[in-house]
Order: sequence, then structure tokens, then C-alpha cells
Amino acid sequence: MPSLKQLAKREEKFVSGHRLCPGCGAGIVARLVMLAIDKPVVVGCATGCLEVASTIFPYSSWKIPWIHSAFENVAATISGVETAYRALKKQGKISKDAVFVAFGGDGGTYDIGLQSLSGAAERGHRMLYICYDNQAYMNTGIQRSSATPKCAHTTTSPVGKVIPGKKQWSKNLPEIMVAHGIPYVATSIPGRWMDLINKVEKAIKFDGFTFIDVLSPCRLGWGYEPSLTLEISRLAVETCIWPLYEVIEGKYKLNYRPKEKKPVVEWFKLQRRFRHLLKPENEPLLEEIQKEVDRRWEELLSKCE
Repeated sequence: MPSLKQLAKREEKFVSGHRLCPGCGAGIVARLVMLAIDKPVVVGCATGCLEVASTIFPYSSWKIPWIHSAFENVAATISGVETAYRALKKQGKISKDAVFVAFGGDGGTYDIGLQSLSGAAERGHRMLYICYDNQAYMNTGIQRSSATPKCAHTTTSPVGKVIPGKKQWSKNLPEIMVAHGIPYVATSIPGRWMDLINKVEKAIKFDGFTFIDVLSPCRLGWGYEPSLTLEISRLAVETCIWPLYEVIEGKYKLNYRPKEKKPVVEWFKLQRRFRHLLKPENEPLLEEIQKEVDRRWEELLSKCE
């Protein structure tokens, strides 16, 4: 893994001037991923916050070959690019090694992009897929996605007399990707930059499809002060809501175990989308969520053993 001094000397591939919200996790994630790759790289972005705010014509924050795809097909788009590259290299028309990266939000990854993602993984294209997971369709109005946590308030799962926010548990996409038999699957956060950079470096060394799910706090959809982005991502790890682990060729490895596992309510306190859970009458909901987080954590620990 490169040192901080070595990273500082690398050329920035994702630069300032974009129009992402102050405190947006996606911009931090994109910058760290690009710093981790010290090779020629081609990037594809699904329609979403990262794409819209970083490529407002005629400007771009990407200093590399970059492709915008539709909301649902960035994995297919980069699959095609990677296939063309291999064909040209075989013909001797290209000699340089290149890395191929696809970025998608949770809407374009967990939901409407799932078939494209699954297809690329099954075919085994040599590419890294990064999901910047802000847990809702933030770019189109903060609608719930299958990554949205249970009881979170969104515009399509509003808190009221009928429902207490989203009624369903969030989808466990990393486990779905593990089931594809791909060589590398991991989770990460922007608040632990060394963890994310290390995992990107590992992922691009495999000859096949790799996937990293990165929790990407959204100050607008989650409702918090922009200065808290990194703290909120780290607290998700400390509460075991978002464990840090990797699955290398089918073998699970836990990357971080909290010294003191904090209750989930500590994470909820910082976000307006969960403020209804702090009311006394909703204590049973808090207990239900805590039990499920504990269950998933124990299940993960058993796999890592």
C-alpha cells in the first residue's frame, strides 16, 4: 500500500470544480479510488449524482477517458470497453496495461442496474465496479431504494401515521456478488481512506470482475451537517451497521472489529431521516433494528472464522 507521501505525489484523476454538495461522500470516494489506481484507467459512470455533478457540459472533473451510460447499464458499457481493449491488445494495436472502473449509485447498482451488474460478473470481465451507496435515489428526489435501511424516511417511504419510514430491510448486495463466484468482493467507507485505497489496489490485480460497496453519506438525503460526513461513515462501522470486510476467492476476512460495539441509536441520532425513531413510542422499532444488526454481525463473524 502506498504511503501518504506517495499518494500526494500522484496525479489527481478526479479534480476539483465539480458541483457535488458540500460534504458529499461520492466525491471523496471517487477521488480516493482514482488515487489508488496508478495506471491508465477508463471510467464509466451510471446516471446519478456523481455523473451529473462532475460533468456539466462543457466542463469535467475527470482527467481520464470517461463514459456516461444510462442509469441501468454502466456495467454493460464498461464490459464492452474492456472487451474491445482485449481484442485490440491481442491484435498488437495496444500495448499498455489499463484498468477499467464502473461507478454506480445504489439505485443504479442494487436496483435497476442489477441485471447489467450480474451479467458482467457472470461473464468475468476484468473490471472493478464501485457502488457509492448513499442508500436512496438521491439524484432524482430522495426516493427509497433496496439499499435504504428499514425505517428511514424518504419521499416514497415517508414517516407518518401509516408507515414509520421504509418497511423493508436493506438488500445485502455484497452477499449476492459473492454468490456469483467472483474473485474479490469488499465493503468500505470514505472515513477510512487507507482501507478503501488498499481494497482498490487489491481488486484491480485480479483477472476478473471485482466489486466494492462503499457507504457514501448524503448530507441532503440523510439530513446532517456537511462536516460530519466522515464521522458518520465511521460510526456506521462502529455500530456494525456497515461492517468492513472482504471476500477473497470465497474466503471471508474481517478488516475491522470495534473495540466497543456501539448501539445503532448512536448512528441514528446524527441523521434527520431517523429522528422519528428517537421518540419513546418507537422504541420497539429501535429494538427490532438492533436485533437484526446484531444477527447480521454474528453471521458475518461466523463466516470470517
